[in-house]
Formats: sequence, structure tokens, C-alpha cells
Amino acid sequence: MKKIVSTLAIAGACLALTSCDDLFEPAQENNLGLEYMYNNPSYAEGILANAYTRIPIGSYPWSEVATDDAVSNDADNSWRRLAAGTWRADNNPTERWQNCRAAIQYLNLFLANAEKVAWNTNETLNKMYCDREMGEAYALRAMYMYYLLEAHAGYTADGELLGVPIVTEPETQASNFNAPRNTFAECVDAMRADAAKALELLPLQYGKTDEMERLHARYPETNINNVNRVFGTNFVGRIDGHIVEAFLAKLDLMGASPRFANGSGITWEDAAKSAATVINRVGGVQGVDPTGYTWYCNVDDIENLRMADLPLEVLWAGERGKGNGTESENYPPTLYGNGRINPSQNFVDAFPMANGYPITDSRSGYSKNDPYSGRDPRLATYVLYNGSQAGLTNTTINTAANGSTNDALNKVNGKSTRTGYYLKKLMRQDISLDPSAKTEQNHYTPRIRYTEMFLTYAEAANEAYGPTGKGNQAYSAYDVIKAIRARAGVGAGNDAYLESIKGDKDKMRELIRNERRIELSFEGHRFWDLRRWMAPLNETVTGMSIEAGPAGVFYEVIDVENRQYGEHMNYGPIPYSEVLKFSELKQNKGW
Repeated sequence: MKKIVSTLAIAGACLALTSCDDLFEPAQENNLGLEYMYNNPSYAEGILANAYTRIPIGSYPWSEVATDDAVSNDADNSWRRLAAGTWRADNNPTERWQNCRAAIQYLNLFLANAEKVAWNTNETLNKMYCDREMGEAYALRAMYMYYLLEAHAGYTADGELLGVPIVTEPETQASNFNAPRNTFAECVDAMRADAAKALELLPLQYGKTDEMERLHARYPETNINNVNRVFGTNFVGRIDGHIVEAFLAKLDLMGASPRFANGSGITWEDAAKSAATVINRVGGVQGVDPTGYTWYCNVDDIENLRMADLPLEVLWAGERGKGNGTESENYPPTLYGNGRINPSQNFVDAFPMANGYPITDSRSGYSKNDPYSGRDPRLATYVLYNGSQAGLTNTTINTAANGSTNDALNKVNGKSTRTGYYLKKLMRQDISLDPSAKTEQNHYTPRIRYTEMFLTYAEAANEAYGPTGKGNQAYSAYDVIKAIRARAGVGAGNDAYLESIKGDKDKMRELIRNERRIELSFEGHRFWDLRRWMAPLNETVTGMSIEAGPAGVFYEVIDVENRQYGEHMNYGPIPYSEVLKFSELKQNKGW
């Protein structure tokens, strides 16, 4: 990593600013010496700022087009090319090595010097500010370790499960950069140690009354107003204890999964307990947000969004902002969009019927000649299929192979759908891209949703305790899945399919994975989920060709894209350039 001591990042932020997207201006290079930060707290925060600006979940990566869920009509899309066989250690769209390790270097620099900074002239306030700032730094360092492990941990040719080099001190020109990778288990321990320090220093949630009282007991020499000054709602949006707990749950789910289970030291019971810690904060299963599956188009929630009072569905969010970029990329051509992300037939087939039965079940009532009728309501919510209406004008989208508009299957290369479907999820339908009447609307990105945490618990609890086992909790995997399906209108009040499998751990596992596929679709999870499950990666991606004529409508499933993944690609590579530079860095097997 590069030396950063003499070129500190500086941000135009001060202690009174609020949520973390607005909190820091882009870092600027500056040649002021390190000692300058000691009497300039806003300058010191610039170092912490650099780590915030590198958060990998600021936007959606569209990695689904490298999975069985979708394809892209953009031939230059890096994820499309990756899935076609171009994924190499020197051509890696999944790479997080440089960004995350650079963030950790800034955090190490900050942690090594934070106690020397004059945060406030009052001794107690000075300590309080320092504690909070250091808590954030430990929390962010834990988060970056998680993302490094997800992208780069793996087995070497000699059978070791390795993570990344653990670096906890700022590196200088005198540092040994040729350091070996630590084991996965050692990296887990390092992440947990940082998380523990963060939880000790941070409130679970900024500004919450009970948390302010708890912190006041820690600093009895000051008053509650000062506690709120340092740990209050002004800082909502920055990383807090509740977010740290969520990353521990994500770590445990990853570590307990087949991809890492043999060397992580993490059990399914560990994962169930850590996920329960998070969802118990909202009352367990009773905390499932009734409208959480449509968070991206819940207009009232979006328009009234306050970081201090997020919707029940959202644990951590980025700032709200106006735009139409997602719609411009993904609206169908008749709505002046580029139709970039095309959901697959594989994905459409994952949606059950409204009665809860999979379409492959004879009890479902599914008809190949009328494939979109009677389906799970989430299908029409997430996918535009032939005959769907979309946009401000409720335009009918015709994706038939012989359709007359540019929405038709393969009508215009690089513009029209390749699968017979367009993406509807993540987009607001009250936006116009018409050049004569173009509009924008507010959007925000939830960095962590509670639905993810509920599904994390369901997956882990099913493996640890079985479908209806509860461990020490008040709810089971079955209870969670029932609540999530019921809010979407699946099961018609009596989810007969769910009832029929609640004694079968294997079938429940299949259902939980399918619910995760649907609920978290196009939010950057599927690519990593398939790998942590060690699931087949080379399933042919299919679409639907529809021919409409006088004799009726004919549906034919077509092959769209083959996948070219090797078995070793369940684990990502260490960047080739790093392996060339540093002989102690062992590459993952197969790369």
C-alpha cells in the first residue's frame, strides 16, 4: 500500500455535520504535516472521511447480470464479460483489495493519532468526541475486513483457507509490505476485536433516549445535553453500534456457509444468535415491515425520509437525492430508457404462485400457456413482462418477439431486452424520461435492510435448529419465512406449501434461499450468495420468446447466455499485480 503519512486527506467537515453521505467532502490531497491535525479536529476528521467515502455499498453493482438472475444488453458491461469467461486475477470487476486496504490505512493512521487531537477544550468533551471518533474508526475497519474476506478469502494450492494481511498500524516507507496473508479465522478474530471496541465506544443508535442515558452514566461528570451534543441525532447516518451488530451477523452467515465453514470456526448457531441480536432490536418477527419489500417506491417514506427516523425496513441508509439515473438505464425503450438489466426466465420461474406453491408443483395451478396469471404479487412488482404497464403514462410494455415497438425481444441491439423482461424493481414509476417533459424524483440506497437480517436468521436457524426450532429465541425460521411471504400476499392467508414442508430441513433450506433470491434481488447479494452456498454457477440463463398472432399467444423458453465459471471461482483472486510485487502473498487456488 502507498505511504499516506505526508499527504493526508482533508475534508470540509466539522463535528456538527450530520449524515455520512453529506458528512465529508471528497478528500483532497494536502501536504500539511501530520502534527497539523492535532489542533485541527476538522482536518483530523478528513482522515476518517476518506474511509467513509470508500464504502463499497454506496450504489448497486448490478452483479446479478453475472448470475442466473439476469443478463445485460450492454456488451461492454464488465459483469457480463466476467460471466462469459474473462474473469482473471488481472481483470476482476469484483476486486476490493485496493479500495478497502487503502481505507484501512487511513483508519490506522486516524486511530494512531486520534488521542493526540484537541477535539474540545473541555477535558470531558474532548474524551467523548475522541471515543466516538475512534469507535467509528474501529467499526469501519471491521466493515472493510468483512468486504475483503467476501471478495478475496479463499483456499490456496496447499489447502490453507486464508484471508488478507491484518494491518493495524499505519504503514510508512519503512514498513514491511511483503506480508503474508493471515488465516481466515485470524481475520475473523481481528474483525470481531474491532467490532467489540466499536460497540464499547459507540451508542447503538445515535440520539436514542435510552442510549443517551447509558452513555451519560459512562461520563457522569458532564450533563445529558453534552452527551446529546456528542452522540445525538446530528450524527445519525454515521456508523453506530447497531450497524456493527449487523456486520457481525453478515460475517457469521458468511463464515458458517459451505464456502468457509471448514476453516472459519463459525457455526450456524453463531450466525443465528448474531442475526437474532439485530432483529430483536425491532421486536423479532413482529418487526417485519409490512411494506418493506417495496421500500424503493414507497413514496411517502421516501419523501419524508429522515436519517434519524428511517422506515422500519431500513437499518442503514445513504442520503436521499433527486435523480433519474437508475430509470434512464433500465426503463424500457418506449419510456426512453436503455433497458440495461434484463431479468431472466430463471428468475421469473423462482416466483411461486400466489397460493404459495412453486410453479413446478402440480398443486400450484400454474399454466405454461398463461404464465403470469395467479403469480406471487412480487413478480409484477419487480419485473416488467409482456403486457405489463409502466411509467407515468401506464404504457403497456410489449416484449413479444414479433412486437412492433423497440421493447420487443432483441428488436434493437444494445437497447431492447434479450430475455423478454425488463427490470421494475428499484425504480420509481412516477418519473418521466420524455425529453420534452423529463422529471426527477427522490431516491435513496439502503445499505442494510432488515429483511436481509431476517433472512440471515432464517437461514442460520434452519441449519442450527431445524425449520421450527427456536434455540433461545421466540421465533423460528418457519416463523420468519411465514411473515415475509404473508406481507407480500403469498399463501392466501393459509400458506399450505409452507405448512407442508415445515418438518423438512432440506426443503425449508431451498425455500429460504429462494425467498432470499426474490426479496434481495438486484441489490448485490445473489453473486455472493451462490458462491457461499457453493451452488452451481453455470446454469444457462434463459428468456421467454412470445409470438402473438391470430391463432393465439405462444410461449417458448429460449437460451440466452451461457456461463463460463470454473470451480475455483467460488473464491475471488488476489490481484495479480499484488502477487507479482509481494512474494509472501499466496494466490488462491486456480487463479
